[in-house]
Amino acid sequence: MNYKKIGEFIIISLIVLFLGLYISNMTGYYKYTESKKNILTEEAMERFEEDIKAGKEIDVSNYLKETKNYNNIFSSLGLKVSSLIEKGFNKTMTGLFKKLSQAINDN
Repeated sequence: MNYKKIGEFIIISLIVLFLGLYISNMTGYYKYTESKKNILTEEAMERFEEDIKAGKEIDVSNYLKETKNYNNIFSSLGLKVSSLIEKGFNKTMTGLFKKLSQAINDN
């Protein structure tokens, strides 16, 4: 076995996985989907204010748009795999930097 090639493959794989996670975080995909749930549209705010003035009973579900749930087994599996990769990457990088720190301090 050529340990150098295996090491290079692992490092390159970790870098690619890190970049993928970093890009998905920087694009704000998850923040966007979560914030979309919490924001009332202008139209919904106007209806809400009119209902308050008219003294109607207020129900939040009347003002929020219903969104379709696109979760399926593949998206759930993808999220679980990415979470495992993130945890593994964090442990690997923490261990790597600890070893580098020890190596630098020993010299």
